[in-house]
Amino acid sequence: MKRMPNLWAIIALIVGGPLLVSAQEFVANYEESKVPDYTLPNPLVCRDGARVENAETWFSKRRPEILGLFETHVYGRSPGAPPMVRYQVRTERGILDGLAVRKQVTMQVEFCARTMDLHLLLYLPARAAGPVPVFTGLNFRGNHTICDDPGIDLSAAWIPNDRNRGVVDHRATEKARGVNASRWPVRMILERGYGVATMYCGDIDPDFHDGFENGVHGLYDTGRPRRGDDWGTIAAWAWGLSRIMDYFEMDGDVDAGRAAVVGHSRLGKTALWAGAVDTRFAVVISNDSGCGGAALSKRAFGETVGRINRSFPHWFCENFKQYNEREQDLPLDQHMLIALVAPRPVYVASAVEDRWADPRGEFLAVLHADPVYRLLTGDGLPAKEMPKADQPVMGRMGYHIRTGGHDITEYDWGRYLDFAGRWWKE
Repeated sequence: MKRMPNLWAIIALIVGGPLLVSAQEFVANYEESKVPDYTLPNPLVCRDGARVENAETWFSKRRPEILGLFETHVYGRSPGAPPMVRYQVRTERGILDGLAVRKQVTMQVEFCARTMDLHLLLYLPARAAGPVPVFTGLNFRGNHTICDDPGIDLSAAWIPNDRNRGVVDHRATEKARGVNASRWPVRMILERGYGVATMYCGDIDPDFHDGFENGVHGLYDTGRPRRGDDWGTIAAWAWGLSRIMDYFEMDGDVDAGRAAVVGHSRLGKTALWAGAVDTRFAVVISNDSGCGGAALSKRAFGETVGRINRSFPHWFCENFKQYNEREQDLPLDQHMLIALVAPRPVYVASAVEDRWADPRGEFLAVLHADPVYRLLTGDGLPAKEMPKADQPVMGRMGYHIRTGGHDITEYDWGRYLDFAGRWWKE
């Protein structure tokens, strides 16, 4: 089941700017005047033309339609919960100068006599009087990278290596502890009274195009040719987030009814899709998720459908490639993905310098999902125009655009904690 990474897939993984595609250099559009004319599908009009005028029609008819469109055309169809999962939990107290209880959970997933291990890192506030709400999300380079805590197990999985462009089978070392801690303000989250949980995305499915032979695809997808709507890697990562929710429901120290899913960049795409398919997530948060995440595809601004499919052919289902350079033919757009989260609170964030992810397209997707929230809850996004930088707006839906570039920062996390606290009665 293990295969070495493909050289060109890894280069695409590491490089942040445009690549050469089809022997012609891709040139991203960053001018609003060059955004093509487009028409967005109305999330409150069913495919047969009937209007959605109440919650019953939304949940019984229109929401399943939209979910099916995304499964068919974008992310693919995922299997459900595995028939067998074994948990090994190691709990240690007095962590982080007495601030935290640390749990490291090994989930052994079994399917058709094949097994794989997933590794969850969970911090809970040491002084909690009962079950606590938890923020959960995947990380890019191993659990040991999110905090300088020396007790976190080093990942045994393949990890991208920036220094040598990831073209060797890179393994975790002590030097990597805490290298991504700026993206995970663990102590701040704990001090607010919340838990934080994470899993390395590569445990679930490695982030290179391996023909879907490794990770969870190697567990499930054997013995038959792939179909056009089979799940890609983003759907696989979302499947892994649901397995974390399964564990939360078994852990008496976690308030599973108040779990937020959060993700940055490609893992922000994952968080949105996980929140759409798994309604157990009480709050859904997307940070700089861009194309295939919160940004409208039909704007073709910054990263486009064709560009993302050529650079990362494993992320989405094969059917999505039909819309390379044909975004206007998509029978959906990403405002409908955000609408699938309703009526649960949703927050989308952008960054001023992250034009590749189309900040305006992310805001517009939230705005065009607002009618669904208004119908179901009477509340939505308290803004009709894109707010200025560092001036968040929060209703049942939240949005901010932060000064700076493509990253998830302590400022972003502070807004997410504030937003969730509104609904969790902090």
